[in-house]
Amino acid sequence: MGDIAPPILRTVSTVSEIPAAQWNACANPNPAHYNPFVDHAFLLALEESGSATPETGWAAQHLILENSLESNQANQIAGIVPLYLKSHSKGEYIFDHGWAEAWHRAGGQYYPKLLSAIPFTPSGGPRLLLRPGPEQEIARAALTEGMIALTGKFNASSLHINFLPEDDWNALGDCGFLKRTDQQFHWLNRDFENFDGFLASLTARKRKNLKKERIRALENGIEVEWLTGADLTEAHWDTFYDFYLDTSNRKWGQAYLTRAFFSHINETMPDKTLLVMARRDGRYIAGALNFIGGDVLFGRNWGCIEDHPFLHFELCYYQAIDFAIAHGLKRVEAGAQGTHKLARGYEPCRTYSTHYIPHEGFRDAIENFLEHERRHVEQDIETLKNYTPFKQNENQIKKESDDE
Repeated sequence: MGDIAPPILRTVSTVSEIPAAQWNACANPNPAHYNPFVDHAFLLALEESGSATPETGWAAQHLILENSLESNQANQIAGIVPLYLKSHSKGEYIFDHGWAEAWHRAGGQYYPKLLSAIPFTPSGGPRLLLRPGPEQEIARAALTEGMIALTGKFNASSLHINFLPEDDWNALGDCGFLKRTDQQFHWLNRDFENFDGFLASLTARKRKNLKKERIRALENGIEVEWLTGADLTEAHWDTFYDFYLDTSNRKWGQAYLTRAFFSHINETMPDKTLLVMARRDGRYIAGALNFIGGDVLFGRNWGCIEDHPFLHFELCYYQAIDFAIAHGLKRVEAGAQGTHKLARGYEPCRTYSTHYIPHEGFRDAIENFLEHERRHVEQDIETLKNYTPFKQNENQIKKESDDE
């Protein structure tokens, strides 16, 4: 038996340098909790389509931890961190523009910075991707030290890890990372048998409002289709890309994703992709793109070429709930922001990010800001919980049942 060398840390400038099977063994070892955004295919689509590249401000520096095996075998990857050297803060959804401005006013250079996140994707998921096994905690520590070392190597102002799980958030906080929270609105499946079962959990007034919205949304002969897997064609993606461009141009002035991205995912992960499309008079007029996780449906992009009342809510929120119930998914994450989701049964949930700031003075200022921000986030969540459309107690449930 050959000698076993110590673990190796290195970076790669594209996910294509890592075999998909090795990457996914770390990214998605448990199919029940499969996350499409850390899948090798998704990240490769972003890079090869020209969406997330050094030219667009996303220079990949994916951190790889290898365990050396016997001398005549290839090294096994024990852990990965999807990592980018950023020249701006666009497409991240955890906003630090104010930090950059303050650092520049003080005479510093905020960019480049290091970021572990999924480009253009405000969805939670693992960022320290670890192969299961007894050495997981050793791998976690090595990757954490490796990220910090890269921050110094690239002379980066800071290191940010966005939309990570709460357990990792706490663990990195113990390692000196600053802890930040925000909130999104997620729909939670409480073992509903169908959409009517979900409606029954709402107050009478909210239930009537939702029913009216769904009826209004499909007026004028509008029909809705679910398209996934082999049903998806390039013609569908041509149409949806027009919808996507309309929304992107109005929101951001530019589209983050190229047309080639959609062709790429159609080739490599069609069964994890869901298009909800609305048709009227024989042509598509609106659509919503979702990705299907092991137990979560992730809503991502929406667009339309005709405006119809409540059609956005129908395609993005109500159809997502229908799909999640039909397929036994536990949650729908419908993207960032949007208090209007609250009335549609989506509940306030925390999101987590961590931030490593080497400069002591800058770190102290950010830490003070984050302490106040976390309190405000908690207050907002507690306040918003009072405005959910759900029946609040057994007496209310019984009273409304008697009234009906």
